[in-house]
Amino acid sequence: MSGGVGPSESPVERLRDLIWFAMGLALPVPWVVATLLGGLGIEPVYVALLSGSAILGAAFMLSWSCEVGERYIPQAFALLVLALVGVLPEYAVDISFAWKAGQDPSWAPYATANMTGANRLLIGVGWAAVVFVACWKGRTDRLRLAPGQRLELRFLIWATLYSFLIPWNGMIDALDAMVLLALFVAYVICAMRGDTHEEEELMGPALLIDVHFTDTGRRLWALGLFVFAGYAIWVSAEPFAHSLVQVGTTYDIDEFVLVQWVAPLASESPEFVVAILFALRLRGSVGIGALVSSKVNQWTLLVGALPIAFMISAGSWSGLPLDDRQANELYLTSAQSLLAAILLADLEFSRKEATMIFVLFSLQLVMTSAHVWFIWLYLGIAAFLLIFGPRAKSAEFLSLTFSLPGRGRR
Repeated sequence: MSGGVGPSESPVERLRDLIWFAMGLALPVPWVVATLLGGLGIEPVYVALLSGSAILGAAFMLSWSCEVGERYIPQAFALLVLALVGVLPEYAVDISFAWKAGQDPSWAPYATANMTGANRLLIGVGWAAVVFVACWKGRTDRLRLAPGQRLELRFLIWATLYSFLIPWNGMIDALDAMVLLALFVAYVICAMRGDTHEEEELMGPALLIDVHFTDTGRRLWALGLFVFAGYAIWVSAEPFAHSLVQVGTTYDIDEFVLVQWVAPLASESPEFVVAILFALRLRGSVGIGALVSSKVNQWTLLVGALPIAFMISAGSWSGLPLDDRQANELYLTSAQSLLAAILLADLEFSRKEATMIFVLFSLQLVMTSAHVWFIWLYLGIAAFLLIFGPRAKSAEFLSLTFSLPGRGRR
């Protein structure tokens, strides 16, 4: 019955893993029950606490189910599924903003703000954190990615280059949706064509599932954890974000700032937790791969879905409008994404590069009046790296940009 891929565990270690597994399953239960009972009139502070705990527990379940299930499917496709489930909270919150904007245009800036904030958090905090943790655990100064992750990088580059065109007409329109959704479909097709990867050592609750069940049992556990975690995230993310807004506005905190940063921080937490757990287990390449896949999903499927939700709600073909502030936010997000893709193009991300990404993000977070300058700073560093930086980065970036993914080769 054993899968035979993990190390033998002592009774104490097995009990520890069992407790950890039970905690992960239990954390979402109070909020899920409250949701099924109609919310029970809970105060916003307690809504934030319960729904946030549900998201945290779901994040752990996602990491375990991905570890168990990824051996049965192509790794890129496993990371894609993980990323899709992980970004359910962001989709739920952001599409709800776009839907409301179709009925009340004053909501339109919030949809773009939430999306740009989530994307910049993903790179500025998520990518950097995984590199820091992986380098610390591995006692090295850089994180090396698996060659198969060129697939995610290639589609990230294409989506990023296209994103610079979006603000030109003052809206995210139907054409943008078509292009971005086509990129997403192509990414899914290429991911499904990948080869299954070699089995890696399992640890913790994933190892418990592996050693106590047959292949059928492992698949059922992986599927069940995915479904339960996805449901818990779906019913928790929007109440969590909205309750934080309610709590924040009570203390006169800028509503725009809450929508752009606090709500995405809540909805992105599953991805961050999953990726950092991989890094802590010396699987930083898988962790950063999951976050790159999440970035591709957000840059294609999420951005492409926003104008569709808006147009259906509004009953017209007019796209989601962008004011000057939101256009600059989108340009800033694109510029950050371009620099990050160049840094990762040679499948290495050093601690110094992660520090630069994190510092730039932190500075633009507090220096909100200088966002236009940060756009040019990101682009200037990107241009410098392509012209004067290591040849491996510029050569790989150009190769990924101008070549097509082949069958069996990523």
